[in-house]
Amino acid sequence: MSVAKKDYKRITTKSLIEMKANGEKISMLTAYDYSMAKIVDVAGVDVILVGDSASNVMAGHETTLPITLDQMIYHASSVVRAISRALVVVDLPFGSYQSDPKEALRSAIRIMKESGGHAVKLEGGSEIKDSIKKILNAGIPVMGHLGLTPQSIYKFGTYTVRAKEDQEAEKLMQDAKLLEKLGCFAIVIEKVPAHLAEKVAKSVSIPIIGIGAGGGVDGQVLVIHDMLGMNNEFSPRFLRRYMNLYEEMTTAIGQYVTDVKSSDFPNEKEQY
Repeated sequence: MSVAKKDYKRITTKSLIEMKANGEKISMLTAYDYSMAKIVDVAGVDVILVGDSASNVMAGHETTLPITLDQMIYHASSVVRAISRALVVVDLPFGSYQSDPKEALRSAIRIMKESGGHAVKLEGGSEIKDSIKKILNAGIPVMGHLGLTPQSIYKFGTYTVRAKEDQEAEKLMQDAKLLEKLGCFAIVIEKVPAHLAEKVAKSVSIPIIGIGAGGGVDGQVLVIHDMLGMNNEFSPRFLRRYMNLYEEMTTAIGQYVTDVKSSDFPNEKEQY
């Protein structure tokens, strides 16, 4: 049965919880700059994640670890200036919250004050509960992130599916309930078995946003460079490419080079 969509003029953390309660799926994409964020917002995406994946797709690093707090604030500021509807969530980068709750609060405050973002996202469960509590106590909304947590890639040693074993699956379930109890407004669950993600989504009242976690959750998130086919080197099972911009852009740019070198561009109509 189709669910009537409420027309939200501005998405808030409360909107997302309402959407889950009403059975309406939540759409979420990454963006890192003004021009892309404006397109994503106009297209009707509910949540824009200014992800630390900027470290990969914008800066060319192998992992998300090198990106700094200052760089995240720069990207988030660019995104916030573009949007009129979407909720903007900003990743706290590696090293800005894990070891010291006071440092976590300082990092979150800087993001909120200097970028204008609407919420922050942190990776981890019980290990970082004190940092989450500190941030929430300051009135800053927090989105959690469980399952595959890319900032811990050197601990895991691989990007393979997480929580396939009973012990890790049980910890993920308990962490999700803990994050809800602490006051997180939503949780991203990355690359875990679909049956587990669905079970988690049914066990908590806050939205579960999946990436590589099946369709039984409350919403989906992808990296925009991946779903538009700008990055042709990344092809996990969970990725659906909606365009092949890599091919279209290289073709267009190649044609531009040809036209310039042959003096076809500019023609008489394209000059003053």
